[in-house]
Amino acid sequence: MSFHVNEKGYYGEFGGAYIPEMLYPNVEELRQNYLKITADPSFQAEFDALLKDYVGRPTPLYFAERLSKKYNTKIYLKREDLCHTGAHKVNNTIGQILLAKRLGKNRIIAETGAGQHGVATATVCALMGLQCIVYMGEIDIKRQAPNVARMKMLGAEVRPALSGSKTLKDATNEAIRDWINNPVDTYYIIGSVVGPHPYPDMVARFQSVISAEIKTQLLEKEGRENPDHVIACVGGGSNAAGAFYHFLDEKDVNIIAVEAAGLGVDSGESAATSALGKIGIIHGSKTLLMQTPDGQITEPYSISAGLDYPGVGPMHAHLFASGRAEFISITDDEAMQFGLQLSKTEGIIPAIESAHAFAVLEQKKFGPDEIVVINLSGRGDKDLNTYIDYFKL
Repeated sequence: MSFHVNEKGYYGEFGGAYIPEMLYPNVEELRQNYLKITADPSFQAEFDALLKDYVGRPTPLYFAERLSKKYNTKIYLKREDLCHTGAHKVNNTIGQILLAKRLGKNRIIAETGAGQHGVATATVCALMGLQCIVYMGEIDIKRQAPNVARMKMLGAEVRPALSGSKTLKDATNEAIRDWINNPVDTYYIIGSVVGPHPYPDMVARFQSVISAEIKTQLLEKEGRENPDHVIACVGGGSNAAGAFYHFLDEKDVNIIAVEAAGLGVDSGESAATSALGKIGIIHGSKTLLMQTPDGQITEPYSISAGLDYPGVGPMHAHLFASGRAEFISITDDEAMQFGLQLSKTEGIIPAIESAHAFAVLEQKKFGPDEIVVINLSGRGDKDLNTYIDYFKL
């Protein structure tokens, strides 16, 4: 069984492109060209140079000594928090902006939840001198104020999504509406491994630099390329797709995807798609999503804006359905407590999204000789207000 996308845009039974007729030309143009453009040596050279000199790659693979001692196993952190803009998101926006330029698009739109993808998109638009409009849920605009300010400083226009739960799902709806209305000059940079094919595959490919580096770095540090376990948080799932990518077909690597349980999987206030989701269509792709018995999307909830999404990317839906990956749900409280613990143990304040991945250490026992790689997908600067409120700092 393959865990990569097939030629029709499916991972097992998940994926595809379920889109309105108006969007067909845009998505088809992308599908026909993305592999050809990204395989071009001049594209690769420009992409690699920007990742190295602008983003600061490769990011370190850091052996967390005190954390390892506490949990009696070997824990390495993939430091995506050290990327320019503070998270893994910029790997993908650089790839997509280079693609947009080669397709002749001059107006860029994006959606964002935690604001990291919005910042990363605004950053590359400033770098390339392109117009940038970012859609963001009204609630997320309030809880991620520093990132909103960063986007505006970078020259982007931030448009609030005022419908539904006023979070990531609704921002995505608004961006898709914009794209339908402006099909000729506009390119939509999707921030996660969601949306119609080819987006999930394309975003995963741009993020796969994470797992490629893990293999090289582990070989150097441990004399072997593969860890025993690789752990990442999953909302839509781009950081996880990047961390898992080169291990998907390596059966000796245990893949652990961590979702946001919110106030508890059965509380009605959760974003644990694997536990609560059923097959459906969201944002142009067939996947697992939380929905009512009559097919209406259930509003998700998580303290972290980046995991507050009612579905999961089709790659992750397939990893779950096939049993290739282990899915674990972590509550707000568990994530917040570990965010504080990581800060005090390793001197690293993680994004609340990433803190969910770390909280697995409290739920699962790993062997003393096992190598556990945790993708530290973003830094906690953007979440300081949430940490302050939660811990009364």
